[in-house]
Amino acid sequence: MQDVYFSDLGAIPYKEAWDLQESLLQKNVHAKILLKNQSEAVPSLRGEMKKEASEADLNTRNYLLLCEHPPVYTLGKNGHTENVLISEADRIQKGIEYYHTNRGGDITFHGPGQIVGYPILDLEKYYTDIGKYLRNLEEVIIRTLAYYGIEGERSKGETGVWIEPGRKGYERKICAMGVRCSRWVTMHGFALNVHTDLDYFNYIIPCGIVNKQVTSIEKELRYNPGMAAVKEVLRDCFEKVFDSRLVE
Repeated sequence: MQDVYFSDLGAIPYKEAWDLQESLLQKNVHAKILLKNQSEAVPSLRGEMKKEASEADLNTRNYLLLCEHPPVYTLGKNGHTENVLISEADRIQKGIEYYHTNRGGDITFHGPGQIVGYPILDLEKYYTDIGKYLRNLEEVIIRTLAYYGIEGERSKGETGVWIEPGRKGYERKICAMGVRCSRWVTMHGFALNVHTDLDYFNYIIPCGIVNKQVTSIEKELRYNPGMAAVKEVLRDCFEKVFDSRLVE
């Protein structure tokens, strides 16, 4: 069982959370490089290298960050700007930020009433399989939704969690996902709509997928279960799916 250091960042600007993720990822990448260099060094040099690098420097740490963002559109590294339907002037007038990021996926929205999760995990402590990692992130959300009696599902060829993905005209996405991985260390993650203002999605083609809706837990249940309650369920599901222990 892996320890994962948990932090609820609350409401935080997108760029501030992005910078924090990058710093945690780079610390882990640096630790892995140090460890690799030490293991490959000739025996006569290993002692000197150990003196230079403390044991803490050589160990990676797993993290799970949860937060909410002020309104912001983020575009994945291979996303298409034509999926942004709002003009820059109108976007600024509405107080919506915009960032072209280094994650996978296309355009999405983050805002109040949405749980954004950023796992920074060393997958070499779990499994070196990005596909499996994404399926497990989806499973965390599917189990969280099931707690509230909502049947979340996967949609073939489309990362994230959906409601009724196989029923044409009724498909609606409730959780978007996009990740980055460097030396098997992850960042970015998922965005689960709890009581998000879904009107913001009208100004983009969410995830670049046309003719499909976006929904939220509140819209499906017709009441808001509360962010704190959903976070507690999500934390429990994360621990079970990833066989990990969240520590603060």
